[in-house]
Amino acid sequence: MSSFTNQAFIFDMDGTLVDNMHVHTAAWRQLIEENGLEFNERQFLVETAGQTNREIIPTVFGRLSDEDITRLAVRKETLYREAFLPIRQPIAGLIEFLERSRDLGIKMAVATAASNPNMEFILDGLDLRKYFAAITTATDVTVGKPDPAMFLVSAQKMGVAAGNCIVFEDALGGFEAARRAGMKAIGITTVNSAEEVLKAEAVVEAHQDFTGIVPEDLIERYTTAAAA
Repeated sequence: MSSFTNQAFIFDMDGTLVDNMHVHTAAWRQLIEENGLEFNERQFLVETAGQTNREIIPTVFGRLSDEDITRLAVRKETLYREAFLPIRQPIAGLIEFLERSRDLGIKMAVATAASNPNMEFILDGLDLRKYFAAITTATDVTVGKPDPAMFLVSAQKMGVAAGNCIVFEDALGGFEAARRAGMKAIGITTVNSAEEVLKAEAVVEAHQDFTGIVPEDLIERYTTAAAA
């Protein structure tokens, strides 16, 4: 079997490894409305995709103390985890894709704007952590996507050149982050339509989930030639 140890896959988490963005959105809606503000779902999703809570909350609520930002973030994530727990599962085809990629020697990382408790809720709750050589979260970078830092830090942790990394993402901001990082992206259409996803410059393919995606085909198409 060929070895692909110089290539890597970098996965966004929410909306990519799990189909949970509708649950996050519902939690934001509840938080915002219980604080007396109106919630415009489409505008919110477009403006905040890929951002960290410490970026999102001041945008929505205005200037706040660090204590208030933390309090609101904790409330929102508690609402989210309580709602998603009964339906928490990997997106279709994911486990098979991760197993195949691992068998091929492809390095894999998670790059997510999620907080550490949310990261643990998904990666440990679904026993996914074992597949990943590196995990980059909001605590590792000062800004979220579309800034490329999260993807570049992930590549650096794995010791793989940016051009040999393929990103898996659902969010438009994530696709822009991949472009700025010099990486091709596979779009997962849990939030945006395939038509919308394929408009992003970095996106080379769009899929509903991981069913039928062949890791070695992606490597051979979208990174420099794999080592034999």
